[in-house]
Amino acid sequence: MLLTMVLLAAVYLAFLAFLAYMGTSQSFMILIAGIFIFAQYFYSDKMVMWSTGARIVSESEEPELHGIITRLCAVADIPKPRVAVVNMSIPNAFATGRNPSHAVVAVTTGLRQRLNQGELEAVIAHELSHVKNRDMAVMTIASFLSTAAFFLVRNMIFFGGMGGDRRREDSGGAFIAIWLVSLAVYIVSYLLIQALSRYREFAADRGSALITGQPSLLASALLKISGSMERIPKEDLRKVEGMSAFFIIPAISRSSLMNLFSTHPSVEKRIAALERIEMEMER
Repeated sequence: MLLTMVLLAAVYLAFLAFLAYMGTSQSFMILIAGIFIFAQYFYSDKMVMWSTGARIVSESEEPELHGIITRLCAVADIPKPRVAVVNMSIPNAFATGRNPSHAVVAVTTGLRQRLNQGELEAVIAHELSHVKNRDMAVMTIASFLSTAAFFLVRNMIFFGGMGGDRRREDSGGAFIAIWLVSLAVYIVSYLLIQALSRYREFAADRGSALITGQPSLLASALLKISGSMERIPKEDLRKVEGMSAFFIIPAISRSSLMNLFSTHPSVEKRIAALERIEMEMER
């Protein structure tokens, strides 16, 4: 994970140096990217909940679910997040929010129907680990210049570029050079961000194992969830696959190109890692 972040920093620094050399109006580009990142950082929980149809539930509505989260938060030593339920047959869970004090943990009705008590606790502990690790903030910061590069590529296609001293001197050459470098930065940073996301999933799996003390519970839950995904109609998967980065297991149809750029490690690799953790804990 550290190596991935170092590589991201190197790509971003090279990108900024190139834009400065070409005389691109960086302030405008970063301003627009900053607006996007600000909205993502401060309103991500609302956007995710709106997109998934998640509903905040009170303790009187869901005493059992609140009880589980209260107890796990005490073990993890984090503030209790808001609790939400998603009326969805797809078995899954997610956490969102910019920090532990503004977090939401949501579970689907399909998840609660398929898992036993221990497995459900392991999945929720995984999501609470994301909250404790501030993964939303980490991924938002990591994606900042990737967003800027994407905006620059799109802007230059539709609006003829953002200007700059060198572009005025040699508009054709500068335009092509900036566009190609921006596209390369976006592609490379996108792949690195996906890799970072996979490492964050491994970290959250480890957090779940430490919180519950039973890595096998999460391994069992992952097997059940992944097996259930194969029986979910493709139409239902397509409706939510855009939000898969937030789920414990991606809700992706087999035909989707998103399989090539997964935000999550394979279930097999995650279970193997959990087995190693269990061996470490038994020593």
